[in-house]
Amino acid sequence: MTVLGPARLPPHAPGQKIGLLGGSFDPAHEGHRAASLLALKRLGLDRVWWLVSPGNPLKDTRYLAPLPARAAAARHLARHPRIAVTDFEAEAGTRFTYDTISYLKRRMPACHFVWLMGADNFIHFHRWKRWREIADLVPLAIIDRPGSTLKAAHSRAAKALEGARLEESDALLLPLCKPPAFVFLHGPRSPLSSTALREGGK
Repeated sequence: MTVLGPARLPPHAPGQKIGLLGGSFDPAHEGHRAASLLALKRLGLDRVWWLVSPGNPLKDTRYLAPLPARAAAARHLARHPRIAVTDFEAEAGTRFTYDTISYLKRRMPACHFVWLMGADNFIHFHRWKRWREIADLVPLAIIDRPGSTLKAAHSRAAKALEGARLEESDALLLPLCKPPAFVFLHGPRSPLSSTALREGGK
């Protein structure tokens, strides 16, 4: 990781519980917003930050829309006082999730972070760089997605972290849990995906 310097971060305060939803947001869609609202309510979060990344290391980024355009579109769609959109990763020089979370925990040691991810991404979580160390850095909230429920529950990561799983009824405890800790959140499921929206717009 090459850190370029202190990055501009959304407003925050010591003791706040902040959900982190990372991705390319190419484009942002109502599914991102619905997942964020679910996490705010079910986890008792103070804020959710959308981390608009320069590019997903596991995906082809040759045709990715410019970062400023993706961030601006995400801000337009978020339209919620407790959802903040930031592209600070480009400023901070962090490319992988582990580096991003480590950076935030150094900058904001008094905040309580939760990594938010869709169940479709949790299926492949074991492919992420330093994924076990990510799970040791912050609690994880896995948000159900159509067609991913059973696969996520039986994924390699779910099996490896089985002893750290909270009952969904205890989801409010997650932000203050010592990691590793994770919970599955179920609610209204959005069928939207950025990939499908991109392909539909071609």
